[in-house]
Amino acid sequence: MRLAEYTDYTLRVLMYCAAHPQQRVTIGELAESHGVSKNHLMKIVNDLARQGVLETTRGRGGGLRLLKDPASIRIGDVVRATETDFRLVECFDASTNLCTLSPTCRLKQVFDAALQAYFRELDGATLADITGPATGPAKARGVTVHRRSVMVPVPGPARRRAPVKATKADV
Repeated sequence: MRLAEYTDYTLRVLMYCAAHPQQRVTIGELAESHGVSKNHLMKIVNDLARQGVLETTRGRGGGLRLLKDPASIRIGDVVRATETDFRLVECFDASTNLCTLSPTCRLKQVFDAALQAYFRELDGATLADITGPATGPAKARGVTVHRRSVMVPVPGPARRRAPVKATKADV
């Protein structure tokens, strides 16, 4: 599953605002910081303002800032509000399902369980968890962030950790 760029940029806007709580952030500042067009960011900012997450002020000295405490903004809620389709496979939508395996297939159950686990994980993290010091759920789950690599728990008797190379999107 891959998140839409819209969701990615929405999370970036929220993270930037959470990291700069004492100032009004401008769309120009966000665009320059993330290398994204101002027009694209304006749509995201308008959506977040309409949802009551951001406060926007026009004119000289204007900008935007978070209206809610970062600890009250769940990442799962942001993803649900910005993504348009969580159908992992055709059979997730009964109205368009043409798969002939559906009557006996149990794969849908596996994907459904995975999707539920995905959202449980996202719902367990808040904006404060991903913008503040590493003391939130990620640290509690044993995931340690080291500069450009992430240590991921590997199942097994010793619960060893295997390094996984992080991409720019991960950091």
